[in-house]
Amino acid sequence: MQAANAFAGSCNERAACLLQPSKFGCRHTFKLSQVSRQRRAKASLSVSAAASSPKEILMLGGTRFIGVYLARQLIEQGHSVTLLTRGKKDVTFQIPDDTDESYANYKSAVKHVASDRKDKEMLKEKLAGKTFDVVYDMNGREAEEADIVLGALGDVGQYIFCSSAGVYLKSHQMPHHEVDAVDPKSRHKGKLDTEDLLDSKSVNWTSIRPVYIYGPLNYNPVEEWFFHRIKAGRPIPVPNSGQQVTQLGHVKDLATAFVKVLDNSKASKQVYNISGERFVTFDGIAKACAAAAGVAEPELVHYNPKDFDFGGKKAFPLREQHFFTSIQKAEKELDWRPEFGLYEGLKDSYEKDFGRGTFRKEADFSTDDQILAKARYPQMVCQESSSESGCK
Repeated sequence: MQAANAFAGSCNERAACLLQPSKFGCRHTFKLSQVSRQRRAKASLSVSAAASSPKEILMLGGTRFIGVYLARQLIEQGHSVTLLTRGKKDVTFQIPDDTDESYANYKSAVKHVASDRKDKEMLKEKLAGKTFDVVYDMNGREAEEADIVLGALGDVGQYIFCSSAGVYLKSHQMPHHEVDAVDPKSRHKGKLDTEDLLDSKSVNWTSIRPVYIYGPLNYNPVEEWFFHRIKAGRPIPVPNSGQQVTQLGHVKDLATAFVKVLDNSKASKQVYNISGERFVTFDGIAKACAAAAGVAEPELVHYNPKDFDFGGKKAFPLREQHFFTSIQKAEKELDWRPEFGLYEGLKDSYEKDFGRGTFRKEADFSTDDQILAKARYPQMVCQESSSESGCK
């Protein structure tokens, strides 16, 4: 037992000392684009945000990950929350952070409307006679979806939209700021279109752009991908050098930022990047996940993705590039600061989710096996292959 405690202690010390990446300078000068989206993302005039009075809130989504944590925070603050979902699964369930008492309070307080948000006539019928001060759009993907909601509700005091930092145009200058150029060909183009739609309407809107989100209940296999391999005692394949720099943000910190936007005059017609305070390399994430799980550092195997044909399967959970943002605007204007450092956040995720034996997707090591076979037995792989491409 003493040895185990000593080992866990050494993991914690290693996490504190070795797994905090150096903080990059965030004071680069960026040339502003003439595009209206970049202009309107500039910081608004400094106005003190008053405490929010109780609001009638409609949340689109709220039964998966981010919305689950956000809905609870809003109800705890005294707001009335109605979730709009298709009604195909339970609206409430007890999450790892709930005590029996807090869950019972939440379950009795939250309201529900069952409707397909994409069905214009159904939505109008379901929302007829209902009024809301605020809309939290947590699952919108296309501008038309937001337009249907606005058409069904009429006047809305505030529309808060969950966008994505994936909208930014790839750049040699980082971190991304809210005024940076966006990519109209991004797979998140619908999020950009939604921001434009909201800006074209006479509605008080705010858009939140998270980077990679992690934490208990994460349905996007970010930390879960690493935890599966760590649990199995397998080497972790990491593309190229492993020194690619990225950024993760804990789901609770993101939910808190969404709350900070509520009834905040500074946030009117503004865009905010939300993520963790510090940046981390791909190798650093793997090591931090191991420390969070209380095990020794895993073996890391670096590979060139161009040497493999994975048949459409995703061999690594993160985009293979530097990808991180500045969160200074949110810190300054929203009086918000991340609560979780990377190690603390991953430990929270592990202990409340994967460490309890719960996860979203079963492990699939098929792409790992391809990588490891070539890394350990490259000559055998070349002899068995019908093509010599990639053989050294």
